[in-house]
Amino acid sequence: MTPFPVPIALTIAGSDSGGGAGIQADLRTFSFHRVHGTSALTAITAQNTRGVTRVDLMPPESVTAQVSAVASDMRVDAVKVGMLAQRGIIDAVADQLGSLPVGPVVVDPVMVSRAGSQLIDDAAVAALRSRMLPLAAILTPNRHEARLLAGMDIETLEDMREAARRIHALGPRAVLVKGGGMQGALRGTDVWFDGAQLETLAVEPVETPNTHGTGCTLSAAIAARLALGSAPLEAVRLAKEYVTAALRYPLAVGHGNGPIGHFFPLNPR
Repeated sequence: MTPFPVPIALTIAGSDSGGGAGIQADLRTFSFHRVHGTSALTAITAQNTRGVTRVDLMPPESVTAQVSAVASDMRVDAVKVGMLAQRGIIDAVADQLGSLPVGPVVVDPVMVSRAGSQLIDDAAVAALRSRMLPLAAILTPNRHEARLLAGMDIETLEDMREAARRIHALGPRAVLVKGGGMQGALRGTDVWFDGAQLETLAVEPVETPNTHGTGCTLSAAIAARLALGSAPLEAVRLAKEYVTAALRYPLAVGHGNGPIGHFFPLNPR
């Protein structure tokens, strides 16, 4: 019997011991979309729903070996890049993605938390800007990351549009400025720009305290959809629908900010 051809996606990101974000969220998202998930760990975090207590970075050579092991044996139809943490890892990943035969790359530029705290040093920010942005088929910065990359405050919808234009000029083929951190009616509104098409993508906000992993999940879902053959903007639309549905069925685990429900169709509710 001829094996059924399964799309393959690779996530290059950190591990979340609490299971709500990072590699764990990415692999669950790939599985939901019936895409075979492979991974390269960049960091191991000790965290739960209440926060992160320790981060151990992987040596760049280890990250390189993981990516090479996957790409030398399997067809990689799409790549999601998340937490890279430091310049050495960024350079290692950029070198490989620039030379290996992999599909479109979705970059979630993990630089600033949703609350506005910078997560990596200035050297790593510069490396992300110069090395990773030009490799991105789709870049998915949150409001604060977009502010850092575009060099401007983002308070209005027009600010989001201008930021998308400025960031697109830095090299990615398309930019999705996420509005999860925006206030009022703009919460849940994202802006897409690919150099020609400027789109406002809005969904009705879901009220829940359990939102951990939304950014990781969105970028992973976009990568999964690209691996399945969707056009870039359609992949984003479908990924947003998935994340919105998962937010409606969050998991109240732990004593803090729980994760969204990646496997919501299996939820008995």
